[in-house]
Amino acid sequence: MSEQSASPKAVDLEDLVASTDTGNRNPTGVVGKLLALLALAWSLFQLYYASNLPFLLQDLTGLNVVFNSDEARAIHLAFALVLACLSYPLFKSSPRDRVPWYDWILAILGVVACFYLIVFKDQIALRAGLPTTGDLVVSTIGIALVLICTYRALGLPLVIVASVFLVYVFFGDQPFIPDVIQWKGASYGKAMWHFWMQTEGVFGIALGVSASMVFLFVLFGSLLDKAGAGNYFIKVAFALLGHLRGGPAKAAVVSSAMTGLISGSSIANTVTTGTFTIPLMKRVGFSGDKAGAVEVASSVNGQIMPPVMGAAAFLMVEYVGVSYLDVVKHAILPAAISYIALLYIVHLEALKAKMEGLPKPGGPKTVVQSLIGVLTGFLAVAIPAAVVYYALGWTKAAFGDATFYAVSIGFVAVYFGLLWVASRYPDLEVDDPNAPVTSLPEVKPTVLSGLYFLLPIVVLVWCLMVERLSPGLSAYWATVAMLFIVITQRPLKAALRGAGDLAAHFAAGFSDIIEGLIAGARNMIGIAVATGAAGIIVGTISLTGAHQVVGSFIEFLSGGNLMAMLVLVAIFSLILGMGLPTTANYIVVSSLMAAVVVEVGAQNGLIVPLIAVHLFVFYFGIMADVTPPVGLASFAAAAISGSDPIKTGFTAFYYSLRTVALPFLFIFNTDLLLIDVTPLEAVFVFFVATIAMLLFAAGTQGYFFARNKAWEAVALLLIAFTLFRPGFWLDMVEEPFRSVDPTGVVELAGEVADNGELRLVIAGPDFNSGEPAETTLILPLGPAGDGAQRLRDADLLVMVEDGMAKLEEPIQFGPSGSIPGQKLSDFDFYGDDPVRIAEIHVAVERMPKEVFYIPALLLLGLVIVLQRRRTDVPAF
Repeated sequence: MSEQSASPKAVDLEDLVASTDTGNRNPTGVVGKLLALLALAWSLFQLYYASNLPFLLQDLTGLNVVFNSDEARAIHLAFALVLACLSYPLFKSSPRDRVPWYDWILAILGVVACFYLIVFKDQIALRAGLPTTGDLVVSTIGIALVLICTYRALGLPLVIVASVFLVYVFFGDQPFIPDVIQWKGASYGKAMWHFWMQTEGVFGIALGVSASMVFLFVLFGSLLDKAGAGNYFIKVAFALLGHLRGGPAKAAVVSSAMTGLISGSSIANTVTTGTFTIPLMKRVGFSGDKAGAVEVASSVNGQIMPPVMGAAAFLMVEYVGVSYLDVVKHAILPAAISYIALLYIVHLEALKAKMEGLPKPGGPKTVVQSLIGVLTGFLAVAIPAAVVYYALGWTKAAFGDATFYAVSIGFVAVYFGLLWVASRYPDLEVDDPNAPVTSLPEVKPTVLSGLYFLLPIVVLVWCLMVERLSPGLSAYWATVAMLFIVITQRPLKAALRGAGDLAAHFAAGFSDIIEGLIAGARNMIGIAVATGAAGIIVGTISLTGAHQVVGSFIEFLSGGNLMAMLVLVAIFSLILGMGLPTTANYIVVSSLMAAVVVEVGAQNGLIVPLIAVHLFVFYFGIMADVTPPVGLASFAAAAISGSDPIKTGFTAFYYSLRTVALPFLFIFNTDLLLIDVTPLEAVFVFFVATIAMLLFAAGTQGYFFARNKAWEAVALLLIAFTLFRPGFWLDMVEEPFRSVDPTGVVELAGEVADNGELRLVIAGPDFNSGEPAETTLILPLGPAGDGAQRLRDADLLVMVEDGMAKLEEPIQFGPSGSIPGQKLSDFDFYGDDPVRIAEIHVAVERMPKEVFYIPALLLLGLVIVLQRRRTDVPAF
């Protein structure tokens, strides 16, 4: 490709990425330096806030230099508003090389609106709920600026959604609002106080998570990329996989997965890896739209790949009430399966097109040499992994309070060792993706040249898993480790190589740190303003109770059927995803629908864990970056490949069908989320689920060992479904429970094993409608003992009279109460008809559900035998 033809595309791509991630205004001179200084100050403030430094300074000086959560949120948003005003042009005609006067005014107003909450915090606390004129003016300016900055950074859709919710707040009782969702409306003072002057609206949970967790992870990824880890991951993936059939596409998937370990941005992931992988994919035979789609499908999945998932994953910690480690544990298996399936999809595309891999350095190898290479590679991964795993486990027990210092010394020692190894090999150069490829990089020097990049990720995992630190503090220590590496890698390599001029190398490392800190802050602008705007939506829901109305409406449309409701929620997410970024989409849909899905599941007799519902919403939220007509990751990939962005988006969505299927599967089979499974069972689940997903991919892609006939595609999908959920067929053959007389609940409670549980069907009048309602309740019982006492301890107050097991209202009632208090809050305990236990379900002895694997595997064998007769290209 000539420079003349490449240049406009490159400019368009850079403009697209800048307009969505960092802001596409780049003023020069003093203003440009001020913009960089503000971004740098934001990163330094976030590091200061996450560290112990404020407490040390306060002890040393006696000055109050510690910021509480509310103050940190206000400062976080102030930085975001200022940088959004200065970095993103307001209009298409606005200048890109300077900041117009009106943007300076808006930036100053943003600072005033946020710092008002800090300066006058004591007075605001004294007049809670009674806003002054000044409060209302500042709140109005603040809300307006959040919407303006959202428009600048993310476009009009999120602004429209937030504005619709604002209209509902003020005009909820007007005739143009449908009767079914009307409410009394709120006064201007009440609404503005709710949205701006307290932590229910803009400064709510979402912005708090952005300030305390998300920023540090984004900064960590930015520094890792600035150090050269992104290029390292790409080169390693190509060295390992480039020689295989369709190798560049497989390398794109693996490099995107590795980049996804440290990046929670689909677009940044697409551009970082796609710039290199898409041209190479096209060179080996992929069409432009398919090359772009492979990159998009793998990059978007970076948001579901632990340990650094998309921003929405950190919100789950607060919304579900679990640790980030639990979120990672539940998310790891579906993410790994999804990436493996995408590798297989790429392989099938290569088979269909009869592609070949890129030439491997050193020429062909014998079978023995290949086996030795595989064994060496396995040991090279397995031994360090085992050392890390067991070392992480015993450090705390061995060193006690000195663990931190011992691990720090160990980190430095291992870093110096790996850096010494890396210094024996030349640094990896950033290749020109349009240059011809004569051979692939050699595996050994490529891998060994950057192994030390994995150390900060080890630090992150150690902090999360062993120290059990918060996600924010874990990211802080990983970032500190990364800062140490960035500033020392150049001079230490130079010293080990005897290159001299250490001062220049230190200066270059310091420059990398400054650039990484600035890039991290600018990458956060869109996320911060999105969480602020989403706070308006969440604040509306908490103020108006809209989630109950919308939930009831969706429930009405679904007819109370769980599968129909899940489909509607998925469609709702996809429609919102056409305009909202992933984080905002997740906040809106989970706030409106998560509790309703759990409730409808209980009504259908299926206990759906709350984390499963939130991951369901999260998965469909990430499709926002794929789904046409506004899938931004698809636009970025199309800009690189030179193909049609809409066609690229549809192809990427087609490749992402596995990501669409997984959420439905783990709702009904929570083994996939590693809920209540042993380590051995987890290995078995992973093995079976991976095979099932590969068969699903083969069925949907139309190729297995040969091109599928229609019945073979259906058979493959049926086999995949059976492997994923054999319990579906078992439930059709044998009932999972037998019903027991509810009046014997006290005796049965006494017979349940220590810390066992009872499965109860509760019936009674609905509190809102008075209509009969029913739900399933899983009641955990404590230590073995008297049945009546165990029920009372569980807050289930039972009276057996008139041939019924009647229930009284739980003592610990409401969202923060006991399990009965939470699950039975929609029942009317004071109506004419009693709330009662309608049924007690006791599990029955059944054959293992895995029995149904046998006919599935026999059918699979038949398909393989028939297809192998038609095979004209080796399948592997």
